[in-house]
Amino acid sequence: MRGFVKEGDTAAEVAGLRWLAVPGGPPLPEVLGEDPLVTRMIPAGRPTRAAAEEFGRRLAVLHAAGADAFGAPPPGGPADALIGRAPMRNDPAPSWPEWYARDRVLPYVRAARDAGTLDAAEVAVLERAAARVAAPTEPPARLHGDLWSGNVLWAPDGAWLIDPAAHGGHRETDLAMLALFGCPHLDRVLAAYDEAAPLAEGWQARVPTHQLFPLLVHVVLFGRSYTVQAVAAARAVPS
Repeated sequence: MRGFVKEGDTAAEVAGLRWLAVPGGPPLPEVLGEDPLVTRMIPAGRPTRAAAEEFGRRLAVLHAAGADAFGAPPPGGPADALIGRAPMRNDPAPSWPEWYARDRVLPYVRAARDAGTLDAAEVAVLERAAARVAAPTEPPARLHGDLWSGNVLWAPDGAWLIDPAAHGGHRETDLAMLALFGCPHLDRVLAAYDEAAPLAEGWQARVPTHQLFPLLVHVVLFGRSYTVQAVAAARAVPS
């Protein structure tokens, strides 16, 4: 048996891996140890259209498993978590727009401003976008939370999820993050997802809204190389 070892503060990740392992959802590596985190290795495979469609259907099942509230951490998981190396607060709120602006947009705008990464004009654009955040009313979804393509591993038996920043949120956020840096056969993933759990009208127009969070995390972690993209997303948030 081969395992993957991750050191550091992994309490949130351990809780997330267990919470996201729902029947019929995407598979996740088994937790073999917690301190340090040890997970079972996933054999390498390749993405196919059929595997992408199965992934889309399974992702819909995961999201439908739900969460106690927007911003809710996994059961047993800490409120203070990480996304990559950036801090991430999981603090429940009654509505998605209020929570998303408060805990997923504005903290990173302020952090980047205080670090001198964003100038005053850019901060103003991003703050106006935070005030416009909106999405159709849906129950809180069970999100992976950091669903870029690097956290989707293609094995011989399909797509597996790793490295979650799990929390309760809006399901469109996972899909928008999956699109941000490209994903093999993304069109088939989204089509199969939409067939299994139809998305609300206008979801494509809301992609920039949901991409604000990961883009701002990248601004905080990696500097101005992501500023133009984050500001462009902010300008594209629907009025």
